[in-house]
Amino acid sequence: MSTQKKKQSPIEKVAAIIVDKRKAFYLFYIIASIFCAIATGWTQVNNDLTSYLPDTTETRMGLTLMDEEFVTFGSGSIMLDNVTFDTAERVAAELEEIDGVTSVVVENDEDSYKNGAALLSVTFDGEAEDQISKDAMIAIREKPESYDAYISSEVGNSSAETIAAEMQVVVLIAVVIIIAVLLFTSHTYMEVPVMLMTFGMAALLNMGTNFIFGEISFISNSIAVVLQLALAIDYAIILCNRYTEERTTMEPREATITALSKAIPEISSSCLTTISGMVAMMFMQFKIGFDLGIVLVKAILCSIFVVFTLMPGLLMSFSPLIDKTHHRYFVPKITAIGKLASKTKFILPPIYVVFLVVSFVLSSNCNYVYGYSTLSTITRNSTQIAEEKIKDTFDTSNLVVVMVPAGDYNKEHRLLERLESLPEIDSAMGLANIEAMDGYMLTDALTPRQFAELTDMDIEIVQLAYSAYAASEENYGQIVSSVNNYAVPLIDMFGYIYDQKEAGYVTLDDDLNKDIDDLNEQLNDAKLQLSTENYSRMLLFTNIPEEGEETFAFLDDLHEIVYEYYPDGAYIVGDSTSDYDLGTSFATDNMLVSVLSFLFVLVILVFTFKSAGLPVLLLAIIQGSIWINFSFPVLSGTNIFFMSYLIVSSIQMGANIDYAIVISSRYTELKKQMPIKDAIVETLNFAFPTIISSGAILAIAGMLIGILSSDEAISSIGLCLGRGTFISIFLVMFVLPPILLLGDTIIEKTSFTLKRRDIVQHRSGYMRVNGHVRGYVSGIVDAQISGVIHGELSAQLDSENSDELKQRVDRQIINHIDPDGKHIADIDGIFGSPSSDDVDDIMEEPEGTEV
Repeated sequence: MSTQKKKQSPIEKVAAIIVDKRKAFYLFYIIASIFCAIATGWTQVNNDLTSYLPDTTETRMGLTLMDEEFVTFGSGSIMLDNVTFDTAERVAAELEEIDGVTSVVVENDEDSYKNGAALLSVTFDGEAEDQISKDAMIAIREKPESYDAYISSEVGNSSAETIAAEMQVVVLIAVVIIIAVLLFTSHTYMEVPVMLMTFGMAALLNMGTNFIFGEISFISNSIAVVLQLALAIDYAIILCNRYTEERTTMEPREATITALSKAIPEISSSCLTTISGMVAMMFMQFKIGFDLGIVLVKAILCSIFVVFTLMPGLLMSFSPLIDKTHHRYFVPKITAIGKLASKTKFILPPIYVVFLVVSFVLSSNCNYVYGYSTLSTITRNSTQIAEEKIKDTFDTSNLVVVMVPAGDYNKEHRLLERLESLPEIDSAMGLANIEAMDGYMLTDALTPRQFAELTDMDIEIVQLAYSAYAASEENYGQIVSSVNNYAVPLIDMFGYIYDQKEAGYVTLDDDLNKDIDDLNEQLNDAKLQLSTENYSRMLLFTNIPEEGEETFAFLDDLHEIVYEYYPDGAYIVGDSTSDYDLGTSFATDNMLVSVLSFLFVLVILVFTFKSAGLPVLLLAIIQGSIWINFSFPVLSGTNIFFMSYLIVSSIQMGANIDYAIVISSRYTELKKQMPIKDAIVETLNFAFPTIISSGAILAIAGMLIGILSSDEAISSIGLCLGRGTFISIFLVMFVLPPILLLGDTIIEKTSFTLKRRDIVQHRSGYMRVNGHVRGYVSGIVDAQISGVIHGELSAQLDSENSDELKQRVDRQIINHIDPDGKHIADIDGIFGSPSSDDVDDIMEEPEGTEV
């Protein structure tokens, strides 16, 4: 008989500190919540996907160079429907008077006026992000409100605000669904507020610490909160279920400490597979994977931290209300599905193998796209509606930009002429082909007499100006020989004369002075957009789609032509080149993410189950769900955004594998105590509440994102994630059980530790035990025991001769009945019958004595 108090393990000591110091943790979280509420505004959100391209791609290098070298004035298109051309011209003139608007152009041709619809092209005084342009766009939106107007422009485009508003709706609906699911799977009503407070704090903690990354992508900013709730809900459910279980036999404090000490290793191991999927994304060349991966990893860690440090205190504090609000358990038993698994173990696995092969082939033929032009969303915002209306009415151009080293206007002119001859290019614009006046281009070289005739300036003044210009350029030979034969590009001479006029060295009459000023302003705008000291920019307006085989073939031809003229340094950028570079990196990223996520999860499963066969079976289920998921776009003939596959396959592999782990772990444990058919039935009844709660929330959250988001990338990710999670749940519940039953022999033979099936005995009453017992005797026993047990026994009996053991266990059990009706079991020498003196001694022991 032992009365010594059980010694606490280190993890139990930590759990006790967390529970006993709960008020200190409350104070910490109150301060943290205030800080995080303020800090959420510190995070910068990046709305440009191209900024996440690898630094070595031409698009990324070209865009960086273009931002550094050139000014790109804001622009936009306004379509007025059901108007006359005269009305369109009048509206254009009115809009042009708005401060911040440089010009509004509408032409009487099919490119600008068609079937009663007019297309107005607007140019602003500032860049798209400048306040002067934003203020002008606000005024523009107010002007044509009496007309049927559709406005498409990057200026004042509130896509970030639109996405944020949409995600707020998603979160609200998701919270309602979470509450409904938790009420369905919980045991008491008060569990739900405790879990909601836990979720809310974890989400706030994650959002409030995103500023440490400097900036995050709009995708991470939009979907991280919803995915955090969906991915990490398991952790709170596990702890809550543990508490409910322990509370039946313990006081609230002891129940909370015990539940937390048991939940910590269980939750920690559960999150490893999820984190591994996120980490796999971080190895992508396309840095959006790293951005989303690191934000989600932090989100999961925040959730675990809050579950471990805040939730125990909440359970303890709310324990009286939790005890008072028990309700009927609504989750039904699914025994029929377990029995069906036994009946179909020779049918479903072969059928699934066929599906696996077919889905692999189909998913391999998925039509991935890298831009938004061919994608559509269920929800559309006003900008998308306007863009679609303009695109359907007018032929819109696909703009490609070419940047070449500056300094040789003649070479630029020849290149522009060559490019304009290509059938894919409708028009090309650069300094070398912009007309200044009277048929002269801006870069044409003019002699003093030609310049004088063009500007009506006195020839002597022009000759003097040319001589001064030659001196400034240290071209003294032209002065000595004859300045009359000296030809200077028109744009350079205009700039020089303007500078001399402003410095007071040249005096012009009023009319000419005004003309020079106006022309200089136009030239400055042109140079800011098309030419710098180092580079010249050419704009190519093409008639090809944004992406596709035809477009990518044209880009290859374009590179060859440009490199003929500029072999040492030229850049081609645009939406098409961005898609081209994304497509190039996708092949590598796809292979890398798939292999890494598979290997990470495989290693974790091998160490978890200490088996080689079982992890392969589990991965076959989840990998199959991924292939089936991405077979749907092929069957429906729709395009799929490339990033959807990379992100969703990682999340499916990392998170959905948990559902298979829950079933496999329980089955591995139960099959040691009962026949495998009964074990699978009990396993499914046990796992169903966990899988249906976590899986349904993740699947529905994904679907909500897909349906309610108007951003093509976010919507595509949401739809694929929701569909993939539903498929994973179905396969785990209906296909995995018969596979486990059919593959039980493989699982046993590939186990690293289990060499044979241990025989488990179930007995109750008074028993004499003399031997090694491993199992449950009112608790877990794994020791040499010599004595009498009063209670219930469910244990494995080790013997060096397993065949002899089986024969002896199978013999008839001899039961001795004492005067009070107590059973004394004798298992032929392994369990011996107590003597009458032993029985008398045992009966004299008070109830509850530990033997």
